[in-house]
Amino acid sequence: MHSLIELWESVRDFIATGGDVLYIVAFVLFAMWTLLIERFWFVSREFPVMRNKIIADWNARTDTTSWYAHKIRDAWVSEASTKLNERINVIKTLVAVCPMVGLLGTVTGMIAVFEIMALQGTGNPRLMASGISMATIPTMAGMVACLSGVFVTSKLEGKVKSAIHELSDSLPHH
Repeated sequence: MHSLIELWESVRDFIATGGDVLYIVAFVLFAMWTLLIERFWFVSREFPVMRNKIIADWNARTDTTSWYAHKIRDAWVSEASTKLNERINVIKTLVAVCPMVGLLGTVTGMIAVFEIMALQGTGNPRLMASGISMATIPTMAGMVACLSGVFVTSKLEGKVKSAIHELSDSLPHH
């Protein structure tokens, strides 16, 4: 319990140092990871059931060679592909938004620095340092959030492409 309190205090200090923009970074990061976890769950748990049903329906057909059968096969593969690719573009958008929100933190931090300079002059480096850290921490947080999303999204896209190819290969067209 003591370590959780220390962790919470570190997060609180980090946010206090980086400014309120870090709440926006945290929200975008939470939304991105929620969608990523949901997609991985779908690919690993729900899609195999869907794939097995499609394969069973295909194998139960008496006609698998006609033009109509091929169009039905293509439609089933396309429907599965659509289900697999749901929310991927939203995830990619959230990944792309992370550095932009970090840059928003840079702008607000620099505004704080210029405000301090206008009021106090350039003679107080401590006050300027707090504004500069307020400018750099959100940028770093946005970049770290983006990098985590980029790597995991590319892994997810690879799994989705592989699942689509495996499904397509499992439905032979004679």
